[in-house]
Amino acid sequence: MTAPIFIRNASQLVTLEGSSKAPLVKEAMSDLKVIENGSLWIEHGEIQAVGTDVELSQIYKDRMGEAQIIDATGKLVTPGLVDPHTHLVFAGSRENEFNMRLQGATYMEIMNNGGGIHATTSRTKAATHEELFNESYERLNGFLIHGVTTVEAKSGYGMEWETEKKQLEVAKKLNEKHIIDIVSTFMGAHAVPKEYKGNPDEFVDLLIDEMIPQVAELGLAEFNDVFCEHGVFTPEQSKKILEAGKQYGLNPKIHADEIEPYEGAELAAEVGAISADHLLKASEQGMKMMAKAGVVGVLLPGTAYFLMAESANGRKMIDLGVPVALSTDCNPGSSPTVSLPFIMNLGCLKMGMTPAEVLTAATINAAHAINRADRIGSLEVGKQADITIFNSPNYMKLQYSYGVNHTDTVIKKGRVVVEGGKLVEELSLSTSYSS
Repeated sequence: MTAPIFIRNASQLVTLEGSSKAPLVKEAMSDLKVIENGSLWIEHGEIQAVGTDVELSQIYKDRMGEAQIIDATGKLVTPGLVDPHTHLVFAGSRENEFNMRLQGATYMEIMNNGGGIHATTSRTKAATHEELFNESYERLNGFLIHGVTTVEAKSGYGMEWETEKKQLEVAKKLNEKHIIDIVSTFMGAHAVPKEYKGNPDEFVDLLIDEMIPQVAELGLAEFNDVFCEHGVFTPEQSKKILEAGKQYGLNPKIHADEIEPYEGAELAAEVGAISADHLLKASEQGMKMMAKAGVVGVLLPGTAYFLMAESANGRKMIDLGVPVALSTDCNPGSSPTVSLPFIMNLGCLKMGMTPAEVLTAATINAAHAINRADRIGSLEVGKQADITIFNSPNYMKLQYSYGVNHTDTVIKKGRVVVEGGKLVEELSLSTSYSS
């Protein structure tokens, strides 16, 4: 057993206390429950006490000698950041497409000419389990040094069973081997494979009749996602895929209204999706339906930024009562980043969100978007000790000094895994897929 950890005298301790039952909406997204000169006592991988330094130093005065003391004077302490939408497991990169887009090609034009998702699919199909594991492990290390302690990981770079299965198996192994918690999503419906372009309904049937049942039988995923977009899957096809997943215990998620308005937000509310993601072109009616149904809107401003597109209207969604979360959308084509803090910066600069709202969106609301708010996303007694300490005196400056990684210390399950902005030595790549 590791020694207790006593984090002391934080300039601000953001607890987000009392937000585990439902995601925060409207004005509640700004109520961070901040404790000035705050402290935490951690033991057995869980938070044991939260309060002011005066209160906790009195409670634990007889146990100070056995604890690891972390002096957080002048620093900001928050829940560990949560990334609820990534395409973590893939092979290769697509920097050539970046150059093409700079010369005027659109994302969909590149994909329809064999690039985009199809290019990554080819590389991922050719990669071994070990190669995918190693690439993804390094990405997870990058997430960790940016303060992220939990990520969702989608498949979707196979669109045929063996590669989809391989991605999900690698994600499962990463969850076992890496300190970061990984929540898996099946996304066989990421695009229509070339061989089914003339008959996409046949591929929909393949997903429903063969792939989804096998995902459920092998316990490889918790969620089922679909790219509902013109030229990809129609709302009718998307509904069939999501409803089929529900029959096998896979909770629905949806890539919705990214390129053009396509009733994806409305569909998310209709099928009871836990989240609808992207939403750049979501209709006001769709937003209102999501708010009423409690569907989390996972916004990905890094994707819009990288594709040089207008961002989703986060301000309007919050004002309408949509519970908003933020994510990197880490992927090789439209958002090749692991910096959730930068995404939070973009939430302020590109979507009209406030510093308090983006912190809520990257912690407790993100935890709700992957059904983990009972264990992570806020700093409360009994919750898993996932904590990020930033070299910033307050949460406002975290967004003011944009594009900077302020992460100083990360604690995961009660263990210090980042110290002084660097991974602890034993977390460097010293493991393998088969070990």
